[in-house]
Amino acid sequence: MFNKSSYSWVRAMGCCGCFGFSKRKPKQSLRPIPGFNNRISQEFLLEDEIDDETDSLFNGEDTNTAHGDDGELQNCAKRSEEILRLRVQNGLVCRQYPVKETNKLIRSEDENGTKMINEYVHERKIGAGSYGKVVLYQSSIDGKHYAIKAFHKSHLLKLRVAPSETAMTDVLREVLIMKMLDHPNIVNLIEVIDDPNTDQFYMVLEYVESKGDCGGSALPGALEEDTARKYLRDVVSGLMYLHAHNVVHGDIKPDNLLVTRTGIVKIGDFSVSQVFEDDNDELRRSPGTPVFTAPECCLGLTYHGKAADTWAVGVTLYYVVLGQYPFLGETLQDTYDKIVNNSLELPDDMNPQLRNLIEGLLCKDPTQRLTLKDVAGHAWVIGEEGPIPEYLCWCKRNTLQRDSSAQNSN
Repeated sequence: MFNKSSYSWVRAMGCCGCFGFSKRKPKQSLRPIPGFNNRISQEFLLEDEIDDETDSLFNGEDTNTAHGDDGELQNCAKRSEEILRLRVQNGLVCRQYPVKETNKLIRSEDENGTKMINEYVHERKIGAGSYGKVVLYQSSIDGKHYAIKAFHKSHLLKLRVAPSETAMTDVLREVLIMKMLDHPNIVNLIEVIDDPNTDQFYMVLEYVESKGDCGGSALPGALEEDTARKYLRDVVSGLMYLHAHNVVHGDIKPDNLLVTRTGIVKIGDFSVSQVFEDDNDELRRSPGTPVFTAPECCLGLTYHGKAADTWAVGVTLYYVVLGQYPFLGETLQDTYDKIVNNSLELPDDMNPQLRNLIEGLLCKDPTQRLTLKDVAGHAWVIGEEGPIPEYLCWCKRNTLQRDSSAQNSN
């Protein structure tokens, strides 16, 4: 039950039509998720990450939330590598300048005795992921701050996430994907440090010096509609860019949407992302965060990654404007049951345009769910800002220039 006084900012207007799932459907049978104790904390349902204050990044167990038949995913990383290398050969990379690759790791200390790796001076730990920790460093050369993801290769190779894949597979795929991306609403990969003579592996990332994130403690409770709209426009712009390049993020959620000091949202954490050769984005493994998982993923069925990303955008928008999650149970299976079977509840006095958008994003039938193109042209998203402008990326500009040159030569 919603406390209407908590949402006084929502205009008291009538309800709009639903998207076909307002009535309770017969319960669908959920496929049991192998390898999980059903009595787990709700914290797990909201996070796919670990918090490890020590230098040991793993406990030796498979912590991935994947389910489904992983046999079909054999050689997935190899295919991803082949796809991305073909794109590089064909000039379909959005970077004007390539990511720096460093094969030498030098550990030292600055004049104050602070630990350094190469040019970077250690400041503090700022986060932890499923495979490694994230540490804030400052460059002794340009003075800028960077977020560095640190991994132990030996642990990555031990941690199996599928019959034919280890965590190293996921990390290398993350690096390959980020090497091709360049968009104002996506966190930028600056450098990769991989010394073959050491066990350490580092990803040097743009540090988003933020005032919080879309769901973080710095932005408690529900947000005003205008702020939520601005954030959503940035997320949609970045995600449309990814999907246009046949990249599925796989873990869209507030924690992975960083807000800069100037209020720009950047999508981060591509640790479970996938890349496809064409528009066929069919997947079975669903390694994202449980509460943001689309219904079709909960059923253990083959699903389309882009539609699942769009559902996660809907859950994120719901959280940003209402301060809670649409479907959250006491256990993993209970959460999945609610996602699949429970009807969506929204405040009676919600702005009808916003209601229409959330209902469209959280449509349980992926074939009827709003697409990102639909979202970009939605009345609530357009607001007074107008349609989300199309981003002309580097590889698209190169393609247009080649096409123009070819026409002129003829």
